[in-house]
Amino acid sequence: MHDDWKSFATDLACSRCGAVRGLGEPHNLCDCGAPLSTRYDLAAAARELPRSALATRAWDLWRYRELLPVQRAAHRVGLGEGMTPLLELPRLSARLGGRRLLLKDESQNPTNSFKARGMAVAVSRALELGLGHLAIPSAGNAGTALAAYAARAGLRATVFMPRDTPRVFADECVAHGAEVVLVDGLIDDCGRRVAEGKRARGWFDVSTLKEPYRLEGKKTLGYELAEQLGWKLPDVIVYPTGGGTGLVGMWKAFGELEQLGWVDARRPRMWSVQASGCAPIVRAFAAGEEKATPWKDARTFALGLRVPAAVADFWMLRALRESRGTAIAVGEDEIARAGRELAEQEGVFACPEGAAAWAALSQPESAAALGDAETIVLFNTGGWYKYAEGWHRVLGL
Repeated sequence: MHDDWKSFATDLACSRCGAVRGLGEPHNLCDCGAPLSTRYDLAAAARELPRSALATRAWDLWRYRELLPVQRAAHRVGLGEGMTPLLELPRLSARLGGRRLLLKDESQNPTNSFKARGMAVAVSRALELGLGHLAIPSAGNAGTALAAYAARAGLRATVFMPRDTPRVFADECVAHGAEVVLVDGLIDDCGRRVAEGKRARGWFDVSTLKEPYRLEGKKTLGYELAEQLGWKLPDVIVYPTGGGTGLVGMWKAFGELEQLGWVDARRPRMWSVQASGCAPIVRAFAAGEEKATPWKDARTFALGLRVPAAVADFWMLRALRESRGTAIAVGEDEIARAGRELAEQEGVFACPEGAAAWAALSQPESAAALGDAETIVLFNTGGWYKYAEGWHRVLGL
């Protein structure tokens, strides 16, 4: 462990009403029902932490440890997460008029998805705060990440999954020693089961943005992008959006990076991508609304996008508008086409959510939205193999 471990985290603040909470005890949502967000003494960090200090550090997300909430090295729970490759996509770039197109491949994280980032930090803080039993509703990848990191930390985990989730996700959770409960319904139904059981079972809810620390792990996506691109942010980020932690986390990261003096004030335009069978953020963005109405009868084989209602809908919509971004829905056929193109043209067999990002960007009408953008980053949030049954079906293999 690092003997120079330090965190500049100071407290938590509500993303809506601004109420402040301390770091010394566990918290879920603010009393007003909105997510809490970790704040840092960024002025002190700017004085004491030059970005050149990163040069000798390990290539994982903990290289940014001063800007993460874990207070002591002994509480860090890690499996090698972060610093995933940023791949050039030269053949697909040609489809965009020669713009530089890059793909951040999160499938190379532990447990095969970007969920490892959030769980590494959330479970580390759970250990630090003395929590013993964590519970989560999951469409798949968040559950497997929680199971793995809880096992690493010696904590108990209970995962609620929709019954139609591919079996490989549940098997992986069980292999890590987690309790898995299959629910007839969608992820919001699983979330209600977690909430109902909190008092009876004594577990702590680590649902998306219902605790503050998964967001901090996800924000390292933004730190890494900046560092991998020589501290110059891309013009456009195309991100598949379910619960929205990654999108909100990156937007938070860019503000912190500017205050640290590590990047300038220019921000990427954030594009949120959803499936047409479950697109509450796209609908709300188009209507100019500040919150999203829950989506009825949500359907898509991109299970991470099958989120009918997100607790941070207002936060996502705020980031999209502040960045002058947009929100795009893509159909199942478009996701399938895009998945095949990524695999055949660039050697990246993405998860359906990652394929959805390319599907959105490659739509003819997206060219106008790109404007004068020169550098575009797509996110592949996970690996393909856990979705093998779905891919087999939609690609006719």
